[in-house]
Amino acid sequence: MIADALASETAHAAGAAHAAHPTGFADPAFWVAVSFILVVTFVFLKARRKIMASLDGRAAEIKARLDEARSLREDAQAMLADYQRRQRDALKEAEEIVRHAQEEAQRLRAKAEADLEASIKRREQQAMERIAQAEAQALAEVRNTAADIAVTAASRLMGEALGDADRSRLVDGAIKDLPGRFN
Repeated sequence: MIADALASETAHAAGAAHAAHPTGFADPAFWVAVSFILVVTFVFLKARRKIMASLDGRAAEIKARLDEARSLREDAQAMLADYQRRQRDALKEAEEIVRHAQEEAQRLRAKAEADLEASIKRREQQAMERIAQAEAQALAEVRNTAADIAVTAASRLMGEALGDADRSRLVDGAIKDLPGRFN
C-alpha cells in the first residue's frame, strides 16, 4: 500500500513535471540554445574578420622574419665564404713569404760562404806575401850581415897581409869598378 501510494504519487509528479516542462518550440531551453548559437555565430562572424586580420598580420610578420633570417643566413654564408677565401689567400701568401725567406736565406748563406772563402783566400794570399816579404827581408839581412862580416874579415885580412900601397891600389880599383856594378 505504501508502495501503491508512492507509485501513484511518482506518476502524478512525473505528469505534473512533464506538464510544467513543455517540449519543442515551447521549451525555453530550446530558445536559450538557439539564442546562444545565434550570439556565438554573430560574435564569430564579427570577430572572425579581426581574428583573421590578426592572424594574417602575424603570418606576414613571421614570413618577414623568416625572409630576413634567410637573407641574414645568405649574407652570413657569403661572408663566411669570403673569410675562408681570404684565409686561404693569407695562408698561400704566408707560405710564399716563408718560401721566399728560405730562398733568400739560402742565397745569403751561399753568398756568405763565397765571401768567407774569398776572404780566406785573400788573407792566405796576404799571409803568403808577408811570408815572402819576411823571407826576402831575412835573406837581405843575412846577405847584408854576411857582406858586413866578409868586409870586416877582408879588411882585417888585408890590413894584416897587405901593405899600404897595395891597399890604396885595391881601393882605387874598386872605386873605378863601382859605376859598372850599379848599371
